[in-house]
Amino acid sequence: MSEKNARLVLADGEVFEGAAIGAPGTTVGEAVFTTGMTGYQEVLTDPSFCHQVVCMTAPQMGNTGTTPEDDEGPRPHLAGFVVHELSPIASNWRSTETLDAYLRRHGVVGIERVDTRALTRHLRDHGAQMCAVGTEPTEALLARAKAAPPMSGLDLTERVTTREPYEWRDGSGAWRVDTADADAHVVVIDYGVKRNILRCFADLGCRLTVLPARASADDVLAREPDGVFLSNGPGDPAATEHGVALARALVGKAPLFGICLGHQLLALALGAKTFKLKFGHRGLNHPVKDLTTGKVEITTQNHGFAVDLDGLPASLACTHVHLNDGTCQGVEHRESGAFGVQFHPEAGAGPHDSRYLFRRFVDRMRA
Repeated sequence: MSEKNARLVLADGEVFEGAAIGAPGTTVGEAVFTTGMTGYQEVLTDPSFCHQVVCMTAPQMGNTGTTPEDDEGPRPHLAGFVVHELSPIASNWRSTETLDAYLRRHGVVGIERVDTRALTRHLRDHGAQMCAVGTEPTEALLARAKAAPPMSGLDLTERVTTREPYEWRDGSGAWRVDTADADAHVVVIDYGVKRNILRCFADLGCRLTVLPARASADDVLAREPDGVFLSNGPGDPAATEHGVALARALVGKAPLFGICLGHQLLALALGAKTFKLKFGHRGLNHPVKDLTTGKVEITTQNHGFAVDLDGLPASLACTHVHLNDGTCQGVEHRESGAFGVQFHPEAGAGPHDSRYLFRRFVDRMRA
């Protein structure tokens, strides 16, 4: 594609050469990798990638183009995009725009022709870290990377949340709606919610009211919800103090369900602790065991922090574990039944092993 030389420079001084794609300019963010073979547009538009430069480990991206139907948010929020090879054409009948044109239109700085295997191995060995991407001299990019604020300590929810409340009833048509489920009212706290989460609830007949991240418990309860959902989102959960306070205020007042950041906020509200993973879990192929059923699910994941199992209070039960490293993937409050999972059961682009969790929440609202 591009013939303009570019480079990605990590804060530890490691340099990866490539060619510029997408929008012109320089960008900084936390360098992370995701292992999905597909779903690059969902990655681009997932608000949880805010402040991150995402390396795709699959060798070619863009061969199916882009379509507005696959957006998980209103626009890309990630800081930059790294690929080994960018396809110059889009072969899928659903495509309305090439990936390069999509990146340029949304102002996303990117780089191709990078040795993404070497970058991924470096991040696995040395950990996710800040980086800079652009066509500037190496020394300038290194200075930018070193000066960039790290992810730890950052509350990024204000960058991605809705500014005004809104209603959502648009499903995907993937599930049959039971009459008994119709019109269950779920209040969604938007810390960076993905559209497919909203679609999954709508497919089960729920009507949704989406509120900004700074909504108060009074704001939530005034809408008389049958249940409250705490969404995914970016940043350090321990720094998202307003979310922790809201979850704590709502426990026992309504059924609660959290995904990813929402799961972490719920756990923190109930006395748990969180910590930063060395390089995080990102991709569509993570094995998780449901400890309540004994079943193993292949899950979609996107997080750099986790709930600390060693510091789990007696009031919280661990319900799911990651089979690769044993980290906590789900909790449930023994008294109120509030629960959360670290992975993404809505799974756009897939897999769909864990969608039963939406049904579990609806059943609890109706209990």
